[in-house]
Amino acid sequence: MTLIQLREAGPAVHVRLHADEARRLAVAGVVDVRPGPAAGVWTVRAGRKVGAARIGDVELHIEPKVPIERLLFLVGYARNPTGWRDETVPLADHAGLVPALAAALWRQTDRALRQGLLQGYRTVDDTSPVLRGRLRETAQLGRRPGLPLPLEIRHDEYTVDIPENRILATAVDRMLRVPGIDAVSRRMLRHLAARLAGVPRLRPGEPVPHWRRTRLNERLVIALRLAELVLADTSIEAGRGGVLSNAFLLDMWRVYEDFLSVALRAAIVPKHGGAVTFQARRHLDEQGRLELRPDIVWRRSRAEVGAVVDAKYKADTAREDVYQMLAYCVAYRLSRGHLVYALGAHPATRHVVRNAGIEIVCHTLDLAADPSALLAHIRVLADEVTRESSGPEVD
Repeated sequence: MTLIQLREAGPAVHVRLHADEARRLAVAGVVDVRPGPAAGVWTVRAGRKVGAARIGDVELHIEPKVPIERLLFLVGYARNPTGWRDETVPLADHAGLVPALAAALWRQTDRALRQGLLQGYRTVDDTSPVLRGRLRETAQLGRRPGLPLPLEIRHDEYTVDIPENRILATAVDRMLRVPGIDAVSRRMLRHLAARLAGVPRLRPGEPVPHWRRTRLNERLVIALRLAELVLADTSIEAGRGGVLSNAFLLDMWRVYEDFLSVALRAAIVPKHGGAVTFQARRHLDEQGRLELRPDIVWRRSRAEVGAVVDAKYKADTAREDVYQMLAYCVAYRLSRGHLVYALGAHPATRHVVRNAGIEIVCHTLDLAADPSALLAHIRVLADEVTRESSGPEVD
């Protein structure tokens, strides 16, 4: 097994690989792989994916630029703004995203299950020689017309087979397959898997079941948030090119885009009203050939667009970003557009487009800031974004 340790968008490393290993790694699309300075040596560079993956006989560990606890906040907030705003997920002192996440998952799950597995009622359709619950008359007449037994019944069963337990059990199993977990976490996750042995696991591709926070499952909430994160971003299937990959990987540009979209909506709608949509489709040309899809569109009303915002997971403004926002402003008849950059500490800049009267405002967010400070910054950004800048929309 060859271990390659990288940093998000960091310097490339030179690794000795067999040609077949290099091919599998390149096809998987997790990192950039190119021929190196000597025969049998390859240059490997990480892009914007972070986490860990095992691809063939190569194990990749890619660390994020932002602090791990902040990264988990960004991901968790995008999935559940209310829950992750009010809760803090304690992280053990681990050097690495995957070890820290694995430790947090088993610690929180172990704590949640100290009082035993949560049980609940589940409605079951069954066939029985005796009546339990209520008779399913339509099924009885359709399957056994004129026969008194057996009975087609529906009853409530008190069981551990509930959404919360299924989510935790499946996440524990998935985490065990991710490379880069320390020995203590692996042992504890196996112990938890044994405790959850009677709980059915989610099948590959099966959607995560819905659950809602109640007094009864309060002790499981933090563990469930972590488990949902694991289920959303782990892979145990063949990736691109049919290459088998066990992985926990996050696309940082997607993490940032999702976080900014959800956080801006939470800041805009309660205070300024209207509606915020993500990835709304529109066309620049009348023929409908040049499709546009801005990240965030705020509508003051159904007939009036108030603002367009695009998230950019980079530190510095690029010309193509400004050209793209200019197209959005033209299509939506806006006099102002907003680009929001990550990883930058530069002050906001403004570009006034000659002969068009359109202003492109470039903002920056410090993702390493404390969550409360980051959300406060976004509230200020929401006030800036919602300033008068629109005319009636023309379809």
